[in-house]
Amino acid sequence: MGPSRLPGMEILPAIDLLDGACVRLHQGDYDQVTRFSDDPVAQALDWQSQGATRLHLVDLDGAKRGLPVNDAAIKAITQALDIPVQLGGGVRSLERADELLDCGLDRVILGTVAIEQPELVRSLAERHPGRIVVGIDAKDGRVATRGWIEQSDVLATDLARTLSSTGIAAIITTDIATDGTLAGPNLTALRSMAQSSAVPVIASGGVGCMADLLALLPLESVGVSGVIVGRALYDGRIDLAEAIRALAEPRLMDVTGMAADLA
Repeated sequence: MGPSRLPGMEILPAIDLLDGACVRLHQGDYDQVTRFSDDPVAQALDWQSQGATRLHLVDLDGAKRGLPVNDAAIKAITQALDIPVQLGGGVRSLERADELLDCGLDRVILGTVAIEQPELVRSLAERHPGRIVVGIDAKDGRVATRGWIEQSDVLATDLARTLSSTGIAAIITTDIATDGTLAGPNLTALRSMAQSSAVPVIASGGVGCMADLLALLPLESVGVSGVIVGRALYDGRIDLAEAIRALAEPRLMDVTGMAADLA
């Protein structure tokens, strides 16, 4: 069993896999790659040791080319960790979702297929209750697909409204304009997505400092349940253990205050 946590905002460290290595892309651009580590298992264990309660993996090769080149790394990570691991990138068929869940993942994230084959989302959610998440990546409010290479005319909030009724566990929403920039999350877009969704929303993109994390706390009440953090952790701008404590403290203070009131 992994570490227990207070209910509320969860921080998910991100490991983006490209050719078996840990990398980050700037605004989803495959030509702007920063390589952080050639040992994703060691990196995953490090995040777990700092208190992470869930890990977020992105298969960039899968997202762009639909090729399962990172499956060995994925399996090695899930076998090494005690905490649940979720993964997105290139999950475009029932068979691929089954393969990945068989690798030991707790959840798989559907992206492109959610807009191209919404009936598959419903089928997978029924087949794997609580283990299917939809990733909605948006630029200027509209959904982007195929590893952010293609732009659609579908409003992200409309897709969230439709797909959150299919039995999925959660929606991960990424604002492409802020992803990898450390410029702060798009709070307005996040609020709109959470208000449009019937399931919890996990924020992704733009978190660059502790203040950005704390700025998300008011959105818990509308359904933002977690936040994925990548570059800021690798750059040392955010200390994971400290961030986990900081997001827990408001709830600890609430509980302490309630106990004092009841005394």
